[in-house]
Amino acid sequence: MSNLYLYNTLTKKEELFESIFPNKVGMYVCGPTVYGAPHLGHVRGPIVFDVLRKYLIHKGYQVRFVRNITDVGHLVGDADEGEDKLQKQAKIEKLEPMEIAQTYTDMYNEVMDNIGVLRPSIEPKASGHILEQIEMIESIISKGLAYESNGSVYFDVLTYNENHNYGELSGRVLDDLMAGAGNQSRELEGQSEKRNANDFALWKKASPEHIMQWSSPWGKGFPGWHIECSAMSAKYLGEEFDIHGGGMDLLFPHHECEIAQSRAAHNHQPAKFWVHHNMITINGQKMAKSLNNGVTVKQLFDGSHPLLSKSFTPQTLRFFVLQAHYRGTLDFSEEALMASEKGLARLQAASSLLPKLKISDISSVKFDDIIQEIENCLNHDINTPQAIAQLFEVARRVNLINDGRETVNAEELEKAKFIFSIYFRGILGITDSVTNEISHLDSILNVLIDLRLQAKTDKNFALSDAIRDKVKASGIEIMDSKEGSTWRFIDN
Repeated sequence: MSNLYLYNTLTKKEELFESIFPNKVGMYVCGPTVYGAPHLGHVRGPIVFDVLRKYLIHKGYQVRFVRNITDVGHLVGDADEGEDKLQKQAKIEKLEPMEIAQTYTDMYNEVMDNIGVLRPSIEPKASGHILEQIEMIESIISKGLAYESNGSVYFDVLTYNENHNYGELSGRVLDDLMAGAGNQSRELEGQSEKRNANDFALWKKASPEHIMQWSSPWGKGFPGWHIECSAMSAKYLGEEFDIHGGGMDLLFPHHECEIAQSRAAHNHQPAKFWVHHNMITINGQKMAKSLNNGVTVKQLFDGSHPLLSKSFTPQTLRFFVLQAHYRGTLDFSEEALMASEKGLARLQAASSLLPKLKISDISSVKFDDIIQEIENCLNHDINTPQAIAQLFEVARRVNLINDGRETVNAEELEKAKFIFSIYFRGILGITDSVTNEISHLDSILNVLIDLRLQAKTDKNFALSDAIRDKVKASGIEIMDSKEGSTWRFIDN
């Protein structure tokens, strides 16, 4: 199929993607709360939406990609009470909150650069859009869907639900949410200002010791966590845009609240498509700083985490993420990373062979079927693992050509090069840093091949066989021919 179909969390089905404006796509993705070093749980979303963005560009769209930075308003526990996450970290590190925000924003963007994620078209910060948030809150109040209480402003979920469905995205039912709140004391829960326990904060009154606070019509305070994304997406993409992305952990309450706020302010859904990726887990549990089970990206790159016996490259991490469908589970382990490393090396080795292949007049292999199948995979809800399976088929055919068991003409060879250039390095985003590693591996193996050749010349067949067998045990086969010896990864 030539059209792109995406799974829409809002409708719970795959739908034909058609942009609001011809040839233009507006995409908003919830970015990080910058109060700690990025861990592996932070990388799946950026990689997934980077591939979607690049594929949309491949299909001829002009994409405006907005990914925010949360530097205020995200309280500990994702609730309406408690300390701001950045302010808490600032106290620990004895720095200003904005120093914390800048430090970890820079760290986050450096990681994104390393794993080949394009920088966003716009990267707005919550603290830089206080005015827009205040204006949106005033609009919601004017429509009777929010109320001020003791200097704070809360969204009135019960009143909203009279004409709308709070829970339309997550599938939650308000009556069940209210029942789940139980009869606990509001005072004990810090909810005494709310009319209903399910109401959520649009603006919070700041206590005297709260560092980050701004003037508002309701007094000194700071915005709630949810309002920032509604205000910034509307500012840069319009009141209705094409795709809103994020992790499944944001589906409720964050994205549910975004929809309610935008409906209240603008009278319609903010986004046509809601696209959610699953989490990276460790031992089946979500990886998160708050759960103290995270592996930082730095620890992965330098191999310093106790769960790791070696370091892994940024491109291995990216390949590991893309080998699972974005809506499926992805459990972290060193074994899985090592398998990804090996698979990635096989593809890069095949790519490095392309300029060396002997061109024939007649081609016994074709690549049109693979190009079409990769397009089908990506058109079907960005199915990267199936697309990668097709790349392994390209690698298999390339190895057969290299071994002299198949032939390729100039036209088909260009198609093979196209596949690696457009899909592997372009859309999937595997950069040339891995090619350099293959080149380094090639140099080492050529030394071993020369040592083996010298051993055979010296009739030291025991050493010659030992070199061959040791290399083979590592998943690499040395092949002898009249022209000399070469190597290749052994297909599983």
